[in-house]
Amino acid sequence: MTDFNRHPDTYRHWHLELDAPIAWLTLAVDPQDCFAEGYELKLNSYDLGVDIELRDVTERLRFEHPEIRTVVMTGGLDGVFCAGANIRMLAGSTHGHKVNFCKFTNETRNAIENASAHSGQRYLAALNGAASGGGYELALACDHILLVDDRNSAVSLPEVPMLGVLPGTGGLTRVTDKRGVRRDLADVFATRAEGSRGEEAVRWGLVDELAPRSTWEQSVRDRALAMAADSDRPTNAVGVLLPPVEPEADDTTLTYRWVRAQLHRDQRFVELIVTGPDGPPPDTPDDVDAASWLVACARQLDDLLLHLRFDETELGTIVLRTEGDLDLLVAHDEFLAEHGDHWLMRETSLLWGRVFKRLDLTARSLIAVIEPGSCFGGLALELALAADRSYMLDGIFEDDDEPAPAAELAITASNLGPLPMSNGLSRLASRFWGDAKALDAVGELVGHRLDTASALVHGLVTFAPDDLDWADEVRLAIEERASFSPDALTGMEANHRFVGPETVETKIFARLTAWQNWIFQRPNAAGPDGALRRYGSGSRPSYDYSRV
Repeated sequence: MTDFNRHPDTYRHWHLELDAPIAWLTLAVDPQDCFAEGYELKLNSYDLGVDIELRDVTERLRFEHPEIRTVVMTGGLDGVFCAGANIRMLAGSTHGHKVNFCKFTNETRNAIENASAHSGQRYLAALNGAASGGGYELALACDHILLVDDRNSAVSLPEVPMLGVLPGTGGLTRVTDKRGVRRDLADVFATRAEGSRGEEAVRWGLVDELAPRSTWEQSVRDRALAMAADSDRPTNAVGVLLPPVEPEADDTTLTYRWVRAQLHRDQRFVELIVTGPDGPPPDTPDDVDAASWLVACARQLDDLLLHLRFDETELGTIVLRTEGDLDLLVAHDEFLAEHGDHWLMRETSLLWGRVFKRLDLTARSLIAVIEPGSCFGGLALELALAADRSYMLDGIFEDDDEPAPAAELAITASNLGPLPMSNGLSRLASRFWGDAKALDAVGELVGHRLDTASALVHGLVTFAPDDLDWADEVRLAIEERASFSPDALTGMEANHRFVGPETVETKIFARLTAWQNWIFQRPNAAGPDGALRRYGSGSRPSYDYSRV
């Protein structure tokens, strides 16, 4: 099972130095410490293991170090910032691993931008040398790019001319949509393997400024301090230490404190159950720590989603369930909203937002099952709103010796915007895209409990079977999903989930990733004579020049 736990004391590829308000994050990849066999991580190239460390450190900086306002990312090798994703790794990986790897690295870079936009923790890319491919894409996720002016160091996206693929972590989109590079210049840049350096890189908008080696360290520090000056992060708060997230696992279950999964491999689906809090919320935000439900449940759900994505690829449907006291869950939700100005509550809310986005972007059919004993309210209601369809029992289970009360839904302020999807809309707004009247009507229900009839009338659930039909309806939905082509389902679901406006994120995940997914399977890239296989061999790839 893939282990996503890391700690700065055990990093093999990144070095973290804290010098408040600055954190210095240096990439010095251990070439021999590879996630898999068959390649060497030369020139600060990376694989999944390198990026798991990056995900860990960016999360820790947000929760454990409120005093950090600027994160400086730089390279630890002479003349090299980062050479991007390791080509030998890509050439030898399964198609599924390549796609999931690219998706994970995209999510990590989006989290960096999220910290810059919402956490007051800004990122400075200090390019001490060449930044190519994914290395430049990592820089593009930062707020500001400073390039050493040594007449040699360049930024480049060489994937199209050298590898027959696309930049895998949003480079094409961020160059044009984020940095505003003119499209004809972007065309030249993305087809020129050597990239751009010096004044041209600044003039085209590919980097923000240059600094000579003679004043490099001082220039980086001055820029980092200037970026830190307008942050609202507290200077004297105590951070929350993040312990490892470790489930108990056997062949059919993954069990965390607040989340568990039951794996049904013979039927190709998994039941994912989120348990609500077992007591009232803390008295104050200062009483919240990593063991508190608000933080722990989000981290455990995130870890589980990653395990399912990388380790259980044939479980194509996730059946989403909740259990617990709806009133207690809503109380925690309201506590989070009430103290939204507190730095830790802000980070906690943003964490939930990233977790739900990971759920949206996980290539699985999502079916929500709402029954007696459920607690689909506020944060937990987002699970049902993320689902492709939902079933809510009409009534109770009559045959139970002590039947639980009928299920209810609870809409809170959390469902109206603080947890946006990649399209920038709430899941409610995406659900009712094009029907402002229905969305307004649902917005008026904040603070109310909705029974099955009300939920159905307001369009919050798809079906409402009674006790007699319940088991068959849910079973047939799962069996039907398992009978369809997984490829077709993934495309269909992504198309339906991300309605409305196109954003940088939706372009990266929906448009760019879809093309990359296809290109990764084409002989021009992945065939025996394709560019990925021929890379470094001294022989040119053999292309089929037909346009498809």
